[in-house]
Amino acid sequence: MADLHEARMLEGKDINGVTSKETGNGILQELELNNLARGMSTAPSTSRFLVARVNDEKVDETDQPPVSESESEPAIGKPAKQLDFQFPDSPKSPKSPYDSVHFFGGTVSPNDTYGYNNSCETHMKTFGKNTVEAIPHVDHYRNLLSATAALKSRPTLAELHEEKEEEVIRAKQREPLLASEENLVEESTANKATAVKFGWIKGVLVRCLLNIWGVMLFMRLSWVVGQAGIGLSTVIILLATVVTLLTLISMSAICTNGEVKGGGAYYMISRSLGPEFGGAIGLIFSVANAVAVSMYVVGFAETVRDILKANDALMVDETNDIRIIGVLTATLLLGIAIVGMEWEARAQIVLLGALLIAIFNFLIGTFIPPSMEKVSKGIAGYQGTIFIENLGPKFTEGENFFSTFAIFFPAATGILAGANISGDLKNAQRDIPRGTFLAVVISSLTYIACAWLMGSCILREASGFEPRDLMSNNTQNMTTGLVFNYSQNITTYIENVTLDVVNSTGVARVDDVYALARNCSLGKGGVCTYGLLHDFQAMELVSAWGPLLTLGIFSATLSSALASLVSAPKVFQAVCKDRIFPKIHIFAKGYGASENPRRAYFLAYFIGVAFICIGDLNAIAPIISNFFLMSYALINYSCFDASLANSPGWRPAFRYYSMWLSLVGALLCIAVMFIMNWWTALITFVIVCALFVYVHYSKPDVNWGSSTQAHVYKNALNTTLKLVSVEDHIKNFRPQVLVLTGAPWTRPELVDFVYSLTHKISLMVCGNIIVGTQTDNLKHLHGSRPKEAYHWLHHRRVKAFYTVSTSGNFRMGAQSIMQNVGIGKLRPNILMMGFMSRWNDPDVDQYLVEEYVNVVHDAFDLEYGVGILRLKERLSCETDTNESLPVNDSVHHEGDPDDEDEDKRPSSPSSPTMLRRGSSSSGDSEAEEKGVVIDMPAEVKPSNFKQNIRNRFAKKQKKGTIDVWWLFDDGGLTLLLPYILSTKQYWRSCPLRVFAAGTKRGEIDREQRQMATLLSRFRIQCEKMTILSDIGKSPSEDSMKNFEKLLEGWMLDEDNGETQEKYPWKITEEQKLFLKDKTKRNVRLKELLLEHSKDAALIVMTLPMPRKGTCPAGLYMAWIETLTKDLPPILLLRGNQSSVLTFYS
Repeated sequence: MADLHEARMLEGKDINGVTSKETGNGILQELELNNLARGMSTAPSTSRFLVARVNDEKVDETDQPPVSESESEPAIGKPAKQLDFQFPDSPKSPKSPYDSVHFFGGTVSPNDTYGYNNSCETHMKTFGKNTVEAIPHVDHYRNLLSATAALKSRPTLAELHEEKEEEVIRAKQREPLLASEENLVEESTANKATAVKFGWIKGVLVRCLLNIWGVMLFMRLSWVVGQAGIGLSTVIILLATVVTLLTLISMSAICTNGEVKGGGAYYMISRSLGPEFGGAIGLIFSVANAVAVSMYVVGFAETVRDILKANDALMVDETNDIRIIGVLTATLLLGIAIVGMEWEARAQIVLLGALLIAIFNFLIGTFIPPSMEKVSKGIAGYQGTIFIENLGPKFTEGENFFSTFAIFFPAATGILAGANISGDLKNAQRDIPRGTFLAVVISSLTYIACAWLMGSCILREASGFEPRDLMSNNTQNMTTGLVFNYSQNITTYIENVTLDVVNSTGVARVDDVYALARNCSLGKGGVCTYGLLHDFQAMELVSAWGPLLTLGIFSATLSSALASLVSAPKVFQAVCKDRIFPKIHIFAKGYGASENPRRAYFLAYFIGVAFICIGDLNAIAPIISNFFLMSYALINYSCFDASLANSPGWRPAFRYYSMWLSLVGALLCIAVMFIMNWWTALITFVIVCALFVYVHYSKPDVNWGSSTQAHVYKNALNTTLKLVSVEDHIKNFRPQVLVLTGAPWTRPELVDFVYSLTHKISLMVCGNIIVGTQTDNLKHLHGSRPKEAYHWLHHRRVKAFYTVSTSGNFRMGAQSIMQNVGIGKLRPNILMMGFMSRWNDPDVDQYLVEEYVNVVHDAFDLEYGVGILRLKERLSCETDTNESLPVNDSVHHEGDPDDEDEDKRPSSPSSPTMLRRGSSSSGDSEAEEKGVVIDMPAEVKPSNFKQNIRNRFAKKQKKGTIDVWWLFDDGGLTLLLPYILSTKQYWRSCPLRVFAAGTKRGEIDREQRQMATLLSRFRIQCEKMTILSDIGKSPSEDSMKNFEKLLEGWMLDEDNGETQEKYPWKITEEQKLFLKDKTKRNVRLKELLLEHSKDAALIVMTLPMPRKGTCPAGLYMAWIETLTKDLPPILLLRGNQSSVLTFYS
């Protein structure tokens, strides 16, 4: 391409001005020349991009078809089939180079965009040049795992950065931008093409209005006005509106912070707060909607019951009739819902029309002068006196403001009706806020208007007794003849008529006919049965034509019930798809293009029928209120928490929100819950907490990028920074261990032993040193290997970090890790290694032994404590060189319920690795190429497993002792670590025995008392304490002979012409003589170890200190070999000479 550019410049032509045909032909010719030069073919590919591939056979140039001048796009070969995948988000005019993606016939997998399959891709239209670079496009940010058709993809870093001449670019497989579990809530592209999708009016506004204008508007608003009066009923409506508006603001912020899939409130909460809150509220919200079905159906059944009662046609009795009608109605609604969303939406439109007619019917009726019959039932027409009378509250016995609010609040729960079917909306981010805001405004104004109208023209209480009945029964007692003309205007009647009523007990004067309506003693049974307080059908009496309002009641109840019956299964289906809870995934199955959750419909139906059998609307409403208020509280808290976490990913398109308003909304919802009904609120909290705890401890394998994760990072960062300013103190010393494990599964014994020390108290870092260049070992640094390591640690229940370093040799890698691992005060202070048992093997390079010893020197230079662990049977890595992960986790840790984490931590047999891995390790590369393993994510599945059942430290230790050979004062680390170990679950049956060196034979008793006093002041208990008086005794001749055998091949043979310059790693006679006393002491210690500790469960002994420039590596390794050979597990340990124990408080 550079040559083509230079040629154009020499010709005086602007490279950007070249026509597409010229550019295409030039690019094609250049690509063909380059590909042929490299042995690459330009034959048609099944990939969706034009990708030049390397073929084993040479392609004949004559087989290549000529380039057509009429083609606007350069093409190589003739594809069998070409598809044009249009993107709706791309601009129509002018045509963008990414308006469509051309890919060629055959089965195309999204995986074709991964790895080297896409390494030679060229984007012909990027600035009109042949380049691998790609301009920004929406497809680059899509979830690749959910794609069913090929999508555009940006080139990988390797494709841009690696050398162009490489035949196969080492491309890192891309991770999806979303977790793979997100596929469970995304519809396929094919389904999206055929599924019914709704806009903001039909999908959100209509549904919200139908849910809000429900049974409360026609059957309970009059009762609310009667109890609270016009003033407080307005406050109740406004308070409910405030709660819903705050929730709506928070919901708008959440749903505009990314695509909203199916599940509504559950989806928004779970993706914001994580699976714990999401799973809890998903179940609660599903049940709340299912119970809401019963509430609306009971309202409908009450209306039908009243009609039957008025016509003396009750089937059984009033209560059982409600149950029978309710069950039949719920069954009919279930049939409509199962048919599909399209038919359900059509039914909602019809019901909305009937509802609007009923509301206008009521409005017109308030202006029609009432008849005498209506007057007797409390319908008085607009009167100032009635308005004033109804302005204040008049709560009946057992009722108050909050109980009245509890009855009314379910009317406000309809704001989530549109959000609940978020998966069926065309653009949920836009449709939910727009439709819901408008629905809340319209419905709130409607409720307030209706409350004022009813309070202005309906009496609070009315007897229902008509004056006509009074005249027919008491004509002989009237002192004035009076004829009522029912056709005359009622207003004239009120002004001109005065009635004296005489009964058997005396004479009572009533000023007008309203006095008769207000006189409850004239009602049936001597009580009022009509008016705002007693007649739930008051709106029907006011309306212009009663049957129309009855039709509105039917419409409101049925539409709300239908919406709730659809919402509950939709939300529950999303919960089931995420598999947060066990054994409910059977309800996730969807049918048809719209994924209709028929199984969940039946479940919601049975829940609704169960509550319908209660038959009491007032008993159901408070339960729903608490469930919905908890949902609202968590939606508000989700917005607050996401804002508080201040994650860069929190960028809602809806800007009119405030984190503090969301917090106020959450607290207001919780306060209202307890004020309405404290014991119901407690039950709701207990249920949510129980579900939260269950999900938290079950740890579902999901990753949604929740604000909880953002808080974990933020809190960890703040705490780590705060810890930097905290001064170190001996009492707060913690053994923070860097353990050189290689790949953790290669040394499970070493991992288990160190984790026994650090479990629940301190830091553990598994270090892996890879000998080789960084370029050749990128997969170990940031490829699949770190994931494999963390997955293995997680599967084994080991809480540790993993770090890896590449270097030219083992020592430099260890230096790099020791210098750079950790952050702030969270840095290791102890280096733990396995013993290099093959140090004396002729096949092992002596320079490697010297590197091993030099790592000990480097650790002391960096003020690390050093521990070397040796097992009699060797570590796993020293008996098998296979690097793959273990396949069988059949051996498990043993323990009791006192330590839950340790009990659950499974023990995995291992296939070990070498301590130093070269970049040419074939076994390792083969394991990663095959990529299959049991019980692990697909992206971290290696293969080539070998079963290894040795897990010495992964179970409770048999009875024995932990023998501590505290020979020299290293600051107390040699004593502290075995004490910590003895407090752990697996080692509690192993008491401590302390061995110390005596200085003078005659003062053994005094030294023993001094050591006992020191241990007592350190508050460390031991079973036995022994002072070794004969430690200075010369070892036996056999022991010395065995030691001398270890040095064979390590001594410098000057008689044969060997020089120290040529063999710097060999031991000279001067060095051996200079360290003779230390050698004898170590050999003598071996004899004492065999005498006192050959049956111990673990030996912890002071590590001999190698002095730099004095002690050769071979001699030092011979010391360690002598001390540790043929003994139980032994840990040679040396602190950094800083105190880690104190007896001060």
